[in-house]
Amino acid sequence: MTLYTRAGARKYTNADERHRFIQAARAALPEIGTFCLMLTYTGCRLSEGLALTAQDIQISAHSIAVKSLKKRDAVVVREVPAPTHLLETLEATHHISDRQAAGDTTPLFPWHRTRAWEVVKGVMDDAGIVGAQAMPKGLRHGFGVWAAMSAVPINIIQRWLGHENIATTAIYLDVVGPEQLALATRMWNGVDWRGVAYEMPATLSLESGH
Repeated sequence: MTLYTRAGARKYTNADERHRFIQAARAALPEIGTFCLMLTYTGCRLSEGLALTAQDIQISAHSIAVKSLKKRDAVVVREVPAPTHLLETLEATHHISDRQAAGDTTPLFPWHRTRAWEVVKGVMDDAGIVGAQAMPKGLRHGFGVWAAMSAVPINIIQRWLGHENIATTAIYLDVVGPEQLALATRMWNGVDWRGVAYEMPATLSLESGH
């Protein structure tokens, strides 16, 4: 698995696309917006997002319990940290606390995969994102690159994404474009062309991609 198609097209959303996607998600219908935001901030697979119930949203623990089907049909649960604003949005839209108290285990997003794919693609279109990355998998890959560029240890990224083999996770260390330039800036920081130490202004941002 790589971050590029055979034709050389990028398969992950970059920082600028992620910001635009988040803005478009917040402007969409509430249920659509929360689904898209949840995919963006957890990196979970489409099927995993569709399986989420109120019981999986752990507001006090600031995490979301994502269930994935592994070998021998065993369900493996991984807890992925979630930002406060995402959890608050989920609570306001889906009444998480009330549903937890009632023991409600129905899915938060009662859609089939085709509908979910269309929902994400529609928000991608609204955000002006086109190309191989303009699909749910592009958000998952984008999460992996985002985590790697934020210096999250590779074993933690592996856990968050639910990869069985860490070699699969390692593709997110092979970043390019603005992400690679940001890494190079870290290397260059502190030494000018003569080898004289100095303090370099933070002109490049990992989050902005500039």
